[in-house]
Amino acid sequence: MYKRIRSRIVLLLLLTVYSLSGCSTEDFLSEVPLTMQAVLEETSPKDERSKDGGFAIEADETLSEMTGLEAGKTESQSQSETVSVSGEDRESLPEEGFGYCYNSLSAEEQIWYEDILQALGGMVDQITLSEQALQAGLDESCIDKIFQCVLNDHPEIFYVDGYTYTQYSRGEQIVSIVFEGNYLLSPEEVSVRRQEIDCALQPILAGIDTMASDYDKVKYVYETIILNTEYDLNAPDNQNIYSVFVGGSSVCQGYAKATQYLLNCLGVECVLVQGRVDSGEGHAWNLVHVDGSYYYIDTTWGDPSYLLDDGVDSEGLFLPEINYDYFCVTTEQLLCTHILENVVSLPECVDTAANYYVRQGALFDSYDKEQMSSLFARAFEENRGDVTVKCVDEECYLQIKEALIDNQEIFEYLSEDEISVSYTNNDKQLSLTFWVTN
Repeated sequence: MYKRIRSRIVLLLLLTVYSLSGCSTEDFLSEVPLTMQAVLEETSPKDERSKDGGFAIEADETLSEMTGLEAGKTESQSQSETVSVSGEDRESLPEEGFGYCYNSLSAEEQIWYEDILQALGGMVDQITLSEQALQAGLDESCIDKIFQCVLNDHPEIFYVDGYTYTQYSRGEQIVSIVFEGNYLLSPEEVSVRRQEIDCALQPILAGIDTMASDYDKVKYVYETIILNTEYDLNAPDNQNIYSVFVGGSSVCQGYAKATQYLLNCLGVECVLVQGRVDSGEGHAWNLVHVDGSYYYIDTTWGDPSYLLDDGVDSEGLFLPEINYDYFCVTTEQLLCTHILENVVSLPECVDTAANYYVRQGALFDSYDKEQMSSLFARAFEENRGDVTVKCVDEECYLQIKEALIDNQEIFEYLSEDEISVSYTNNDKQLSLTFWVTN
């Protein structure tokens, strides 16, 4: 337990906490005397442990599988055993049902996308992929990309984790390909879970005005998911939205798909993005479209609960409820810690207008005491328990870090004489977050 110390400051230091890629950390405390009767309790990672399962989004882990060629079957036999999507059926698919990945595909790939979406959405056992696209040059090598695009665009398809396909040939010519989704649940179970999800969504969607700005909607969803979800590698269904909305615990894929689903419900374009982080683990996050510009957000890394290892006693460990270092950031900022390996190309994000720190007046290009005072005063007025300072470059970051922590000028912006304050710092994102602990 932390004790309140008269005229002293308790500083909780998490060194580059958001460079740990979602691996939980084990922490230790050591006291290091500071000047002016202060004590620094330093928390730093002992080791970085790879956490499999929750971040498993390798290409070979999409559970895609080829069943092999079946000799002796003709095209007509294949067609009689499966469902085909007619032109009329394809035209009936709602245009709004397609997403960012769909629009990134070629015209031929879009045809198979529509076939696969029709099959998965209706839980069809088997479907023959369009012969038109096959004749135009598509083959079995295109299926995995298109399948991933369908799932990336449609988080509401939470009951599929892979597929198989059977290829039929006449001589050396491929005459048809039959696609079959791998369904985790029965149609009856899917119906029940959809009702549970809809029930959980009602109070969430009711909490934001449908006429709110894109920025406010994205911020609301980001905060709501973080405050109502615990990061848990062992959470059931943690690769889909059910784990978040009904289970209340998930991993990065669940966080990202839930973020996408909610924002799409609110009319904000949100894209599932997959890749890795700089320590090598697979990861998932989102691309959002706010007021005409694209930005990246990482809801998982906004939730400090993912930092806590199963064996760490968090009692007395002070962490802010929400971290905004990955809220509406540019591609340049994202690539400090993330590696893009997405199934389709993504835009270059360069705008900063919707960045949280820009909106909050918390972005500093130098140690401006007037700006700092205004930032803390506004936090007290709004009854916020924490204040984050974001710097545009390392020189500014080191300057502010030295002033506020080493020289303890943080006390100049606090209204009480006796107070305990904790902080975290992110060296890669050049931010410091302070919060009062008493």
